[in-house]
Amino acid sequence: MARSKEFEVNEVLDKAMHLFWTQGYEKTSMQDLVESMGIHRKSIYDTFGDKHALFMKALERYETKQTSKMKYLIEKQKSTKQVIREMFMSTVRHEGEPLGCFIVNSGVELGVLDSEVSSLVSESYTRTEEFLTSLILEGQQTGEIKLDLDPVVISHYLMNAWLGLRTLVKTSTDQQKLMNIIDMTLSVLE
Repeated sequence: MARSKEFEVNEVLDKAMHLFWTQGYEKTSMQDLVESMGIHRKSIYDTFGDKHALFMKALERYETKQTSKMKYLIEKQKSTKQVIREMFMSTVRHEGEPLGCFIVNSGVELGVLDSEVSSLVSESYTRTEEFLTSLILEGQQTGEIKLDLDPVVISHYLMNAWLGLRTLVKTSTDQQKLMNIIDMTLSVLE
């Protein structure tokens, strides 16, 4: 008779995600994962596969959580500009999470070396650009964003700025500098 799992899969996956996010793929050993996740090595292999498979599941989990945050922002906010600003602000606040963005970090670390990671990162970026494009279109329909802006081009610009900010927060503690960057970036919408 098979033993039932003595752990909640998403809970231990979140621990692995946090560790990979903090240390990166290469610096994280299987022993680090065993200690951080609080489960046996065999349980990791049986549930998630090898280290790379676990890393990919952690990236997918992160992406799912980020998508949920974006949906929540839309439901919570009243204006398109507020939603976009809150996207940028959440990067600066990072609320107890590791600095930067797990997707961006992974793309920088492994993007040219690992086609599976590269594909996931690229798909994530595309989904975010599509999300931004839809926000820009909505803002233009409500009169909140200038009509002469090309929604696709502006979404690329905002995505690039957001990625830069997600990288910069790892090295800059100057909150005023970060706020100035956000304000200047979003001024193109006015």
